[in-house]
Amino acid sequence: MAKVKAVKAVAAAGGLGSGFLEETFDRALEDGATFIGCDGGSTDAGPYYLGSGKVKSPRASVKRDTRVILREALSRDLPVIIGTAGYSGGRPHLQWMLDIIRETARENNWHFKLAAIDCEIDKPTLLDAYRAGQLVPMHPTPHLDETIIQNAERFVAMMGVEPFQRALKAGAQVVVSGRTSDVSIYAALPILRGIPKAVAFHAGKILECGAACVNQRFYSDCMVAVLDEEGFTVVPPNSAMSCTQDSVASHTLYENGHPFHLLEPGGMVDTSEARYEAISDRAVRVTGSSFIPSDVYTVRLEGATRVGYRSVAFAGVDDPLVLRQLKGYLSGLRKVLDQKIRDSLELQPEQYTLNWRVYGRNGSVGVSEADDEIMDHRVGILIDAVAETQALASAVIAVAWHTGLHHPIPQYEGLVSNFAFSMSPPGIDVGPVYRFCINHLWKLSDPCAPFRMTIEDF
Repeated sequence: MAKVKAVKAVAAAGGLGSGFLEETFDRALEDGATFIGCDGGSTDAGPYYLGSGKVKSPRASVKRDTRVILREALSRDLPVIIGTAGYSGGRPHLQWMLDIIRETARENNWHFKLAAIDCEIDKPTLLDAYRAGQLVPMHPTPHLDETIIQNAERFVAMMGVEPFQRALKAGAQVVVSGRTSDVSIYAALPILRGIPKAVAFHAGKILECGAACVNQRFYSDCMVAVLDEEGFTVVPPNSAMSCTQDSVASHTLYENGHPFHLLEPGGMVDTSEARYEAISDRAVRVTGSSFIPSDVYTVRLEGATRVGYRSVAFAGVDDPLVLRQLKGYLSGLRKVLDQKIRDSLELQPEQYTLNWRVYGRNGSVGVSEADDEIMDHRVGILIDAVAETQALASAVIAVAWHTGLHHPIPQYEGLVSNFAFSMSPPGIDVGPVYRFCINHLWKLSDPCAPFRMTIEDF
């Protein structure tokens, strides 16, 4: 049997739009790169972006990274794979990313075959899967029923390598997907080229965040891994950064629920026998992982539902008498606020939420943790109100900041002011608030079935 040719994978950055040095990228592509990958998103910033359909990264920065990636890939005839487009990977996020690619191609008169993979799951499809018992709850998971599915804003499924592979087999040079397993971005093509899944998935895990696997990352930048039948070698193209055994091994643990088991659609990579060997002062060789196929192919589902609207206010407190009894002060203020909101706004406590976070010597703490013996000369308080409409949330925050401004302490008589505001108006309307409403696996008989692919030529 012929020996499998090594695959050189280049991760442009840890996140599309986070930036990378062009000189580093050029160095990464030297000596026969096989393909370029880049992750476009995450759930790290919470459910807002998935629910709202909006994008976290600035369009200008995403377009810059995209332009450089496409320019170098097209000049070298390299495939490009971008996953979780537009940060959350829903349909509007994918279209946003495709608009950038099309615009950039027109501006530069570039020609290539583009594949787009839609990972948003329509509610009727998900309802059918729910009724058929195909959804398996993970831990922890919120309660899920048909009403929750019908009322949610958006659902996506985190696809594996197979839809990427289908696009590459169809001749696409640039493949852009919605919500995707980060690892699959870098594992799909190597597996197609004959690289074992254990090697491809483990290397994908190390590449997913770009230069994050180095010993000390000074800024977002590129990363390179060379994969073969026995393992992979990872080295940063930026000469100012270095990979070490510890830095690469520790990134295997990053964002992972188990120190040795990496769960991916279709199976698990077991890294308990993995060996990390420094082969230079900057490069690490990884071998010894194994892949265990799952009995049933599953993909993870993510969904967001709107729970209301938010208004906030920021206040500073530097009165030492208040700071010495801050916990009691905030507790007493809350009781007054609940009564005042009931009287003036005719809202019951279950019709809104009102919280604050204290920023100071102890960082960010909740009310129950606020120290009565804070001796710093100043703390900051974030007041956070959520209600069914923006008007109600705005009304609650107005009552809250004004009441807190003059809430008394036993040592003072007359009207006092305890809050200092850095802006006018103190209350700021933030907009809709979302929560994740599903944390389930979806059992699939066909790994590509839920994901719709379109191909166009430029």
